[in-house]
Amino acid sequence: MNAIALLGRRVIERVRGIGVATVMLLQILFSMPTKLGVTLFIYQMHRIGVMSLLIIGVSGLFIGLVLGLQGYSILVNVGSEAMLGTMVSLTLLRELAPVVAALLFAGRAGSALTAEIGLMKATEQLSSMEMIGVDPLKRIVSPRLWAGIVSLPMLTVIFAAIGILGGKMVGVDFLGVDEGSYWSGMQSSVQFGHDVVNGIIKSIVFALICTWIAVYQGYACEPTSEGIATSTTRTVVYSSLCVLGFDFVLTAVMFGGVQ
Repeated sequence: MNAIALLGRRVIERVRGIGVATVMLLQILFSMPTKLGVTLFIYQMHRIGVMSLLIIGVSGLFIGLVLGLQGYSILVNVGSEAMLGTMVSLTLLRELAPVVAALLFAGRAGSALTAEIGLMKATEQLSSMEMIGVDPLKRIVSPRLWAGIVSLPMLTVIFAAIGILGGKMVGVDFLGVDEGSYWSGMQSSVQFGHDVVNGIIKSIVFALICTWIAVYQGYACEPTSEGIATSTTRTVVYSSLCVLGFDFVLTAVMFGGVQ
């Protein structure tokens, strides 16, 4: 009975946490922007988006290089190495760029957001704001949430572009694939409305999920060093699992013929 009671208590806590996080998200999404909020949003765009450019760019380059090598070794066996550009571009735009960028974003920016907000709670900065009549949701959480939602789709596009250039470096410059075939196959196969837009929609959904989990875990963590560490770990784990799960659902709806 104790085990059943413990299981029920944990389930209730998780459901309650989801409800509190949903209410917090709705309060942020439907709140009116202010001049100070726009200034804080621009600052957080630099902290979250610009500071993540290096890891996104380097990862995109190496994934493009690996895709070029692996794709060529597979396609050359069936005499279709001219389709290398099509394979690299569609793989990146549809799948790898949104997912890998979101996982890197959760590990780099999401954990930082959780630790930052958790430290503010541990040092009672959030409580002090409430005492002087400042809403910490609008002042602290909202700019970070919107910055994450806006920055990740941009990082995803940069990731895909650099990955395609990496595939070209390996396939055309190193392995000798015809450059005209590389670009023409990509141009004829990639549809902006179907491939590029759906990839951006994926990245927007992943951005909302990762940033929402990060700010909630920081806002609701225990104000101790152990609580901050636990919440930071939960942010990365929950974000990664949600990204992979929602990726399957979105792929099935967008590309798998599920209506």
